[in-house]
Amino acid sequence: MKKQKLPAREPVQLHIDPTPAETTPEYTLEDIMNEFGGWTKREEQAAEPGETVRLPSPAGRAPDAPASEEDEEPADTIRFAPVHTKTESEPERPAVWTYQGEPDPEPAAADPREARERARAEQAFELAEQGKTVCVISSGDAGIYGMTPLVYEMKRERNSDVEIVSLPGISAFQKAASLLGAPVGHDFCVISLSDLMTPWERIERRIIAAAAADFVTAVYNPKSEGRYWQLYRLKELFLQEGRSPETPVGYVRQAGRPEQAVHITTLGDFNPEEVDMFTVVLIGNSQSYEWNGAFITPRGYYRDTNTEATGIGQDIMIRSFRTIEKELKNKHIPLDHKWALLHAIHTTADFEMEHLLHTDEGAVASLYQAIEKGGIKTIVTDVTMAASGIRKGALQRLGIEVKCYLGDPRTATMAAEKGITRTQAGIRLAVEEHPDAFFVFGNAPTALMELCDLIRKGKAHPAGIVAAPVGFVHVQESKHMVKPFTEIPKIIVEGRKGGSNLAATLVNSVLCYNDAEQLRPGRDV
Repeated sequence: MKKQKLPAREPVQLHIDPTPAETTPEYTLEDIMNEFGGWTKREEQAAEPGETVRLPSPAGRAPDAPASEEDEEPADTIRFAPVHTKTESEPERPAVWTYQGEPDPEPAAADPREARERARAEQAFELAEQGKTVCVISSGDAGIYGMTPLVYEMKRERNSDVEIVSLPGISAFQKAASLLGAPVGHDFCVISLSDLMTPWERIERRIIAAAAADFVTAVYNPKSEGRYWQLYRLKELFLQEGRSPETPVGYVRQAGRPEQAVHITTLGDFNPEEVDMFTVVLIGNSQSYEWNGAFITPRGYYRDTNTEATGIGQDIMIRSFRTIEKELKNKHIPLDHKWALLHAIHTTADFEMEHLLHTDEGAVASLYQAIEKGGIKTIVTDVTMAASGIRKGALQRLGIEVKCYLGDPRTATMAAEKGITRTQAGIRLAVEEHPDAFFVFGNAPTALMELCDLIRKGKAHPAGIVAAPVGFVHVQESKHMVKPFTEIPKIIVEGRKGGSNLAATLVNSVLCYNDAEQLRPGRDV
């Protein structure tokens, strides 16, 4: 047996010269291939005793190799060279060997599948460059995570003049979508969770972008034996970015095959343990819904349109509130706090209110109940601008009077005599006449500090307080001063931010709290 030195990546033929049997030990096929080196076995083709096994030569015959009888046979895919006659002593098992070549000095592909697919593409080019028409088969659509991009890249690498024709197919997410109903009715994206060829950090950024932009999202390669946690992280990120737990999620295993299984659940209830590598997952957008067992995504945001009788102003406000609610970082908050928060963000367009707005537990709900039962008849504001922002229709509907003492002549006189601000003087007058009013502050920290002092002296017994003065001097201190009064329901805008418009809208959230559950603000607009 003569052993040839075979350089990597060159065409290969293995020649075994017969030797007199009396001088040759008995070799099994495995002995020969291991001795020769560079060959690996794949179990496809069975061999019987006495049958000649032919060795696939992936790169075809070497250019300088002599022609053989094999060349006379048509072979559009793989050439074979005779290598061995099976003996009785070999086990009964398939015996086909493939040459791998000498160690490749270049780094091996991280993904074994990628290496196999490159080999397929290389073989296709070798045959095509011989003038043959070659069909490269790829499941689904060859252009979507398939062979087409690899074939085009290889054409560029080889500077080949082979013509490429790409035929469209049906990708797995399309088949899955047809089985689920109509989940891809609006803008969508497809994300693969496989990090063999794409860093996970980049995949995670794409997940966040898809969730934030409200894309319907198809997920390929959701899970494998070694990748068990990525789908859990995707679910976590979608919820963090504001996708509702009620968002429909569909997942289909082995779509189009006999083992096909179709499931519809919600993002909150979705269990990644029910998914494997043969599953495609589709996550709906904010408009998607499940109906009669079908997963449906409308072609637009039509469900945001209010179909009940409302004025134009209220309709705009309802749609605005829905938009704000979708963008909240934390939706799992009590309804009365969320209702005040939605009003605050709607007025300021400032989502920092999620961190700044403080409401005592049940404050909004308890204040509304007190008003509804007639326990609160008067609202006192520190300045006239705060008073003017409270909706007149709501006040009339509930029988509430709003008073501001800033313009009262007695206020200016008291301020001059006592050496205090006019807002302080106005609060002193208000407490004398309405000690149990609902007090609202949107401008002057000194007025809020005055009320705190009067509470401590037992002269004021407010039904509730909205503390939203704005500015840089004594503002934060005034808000801290009101917090110890735990028996009084309070709504506080922390820090330096505040303002009369913000104070007024927080009062309005109390006055229309009975519309909170239906998310229908602006009844009195």
